[in-house]
Amino acid sequence: MKKNLLTLVLILFAATAMIVSGCGKSEKEVKVGEKQNAGEKSGKSLTVSVTDSKVNWLGKKVTGQHNGSIKVSKGDVMLDNGKITGGKIEIDMKSISCEDLKDEESNKKLVGHLSSADFFDVEKFPTSKIEITKVEELKDAAKPNVNSTVTGNLKMKDVTKSITFPAEIKIDNGVITVKADFDIDRTDWNIKYGSGKFFDNLGDKMINDKFNLNLTIIAK
Repeated sequence: MKKNLLTLVLILFAATAMIVSGCGKSEKEVKVGEKQNAGEKSGKSLTVSVTDSKVNWLGKKVTGQHNGSIKVSKGDVMLDNGKITGGKIEIDMKSISCEDLKDEESNKKLVGHLSSADFFDVEKFPTSKIEITKVEELKDAAKPNVNSTVTGNLKMKDVTKSITFPAEIKIDNGVITVKADFDIDRTDWNIKYGSGKFFDNLGDKMINDKFNLNLTIIAK
């Protein structure tokens, strides 16, 4: 009887470990590494349309979630023989907004906190940047809306890291459309407020380390 009980416990423990390890990685996670050398890029420079391009964000915490947007301030994308060879996109961090909180006071409070030194410190670091270093073709039948892998240097605050993420790229009549939907770990950019990795006993005040970015970049 004891042997059977021990076997059952071991089976349950193994099953739990498999579930936990399987849930630990999201399909939207990006590969993060050290800053890459961009080098000189060939081709024609197309200007990013700041009115057509957009960056949406989604952050989660124990008690719920919030979402909003940030404006693209300027950018360019290099195109050579029908392929993207490089580019730079600048994001105006002072434009960060929240779209789910309808109460004006609550909305202002959240945006103020996100803009503070606890998070993005927009007065000191008003701009974030993505510099494309490599674009590779990707064929994955399981992801019909993704046709490329983009690698670029993402600078937030005073930290620059290389990120690699899946994207859908379309080039039509000289217009480039890049769409991407991915999660990044804010602590890789030293944004640690409310992180369970660095602070104990946060309870329901803990904020998820990962937040989602949904990008649409259009260059003409």
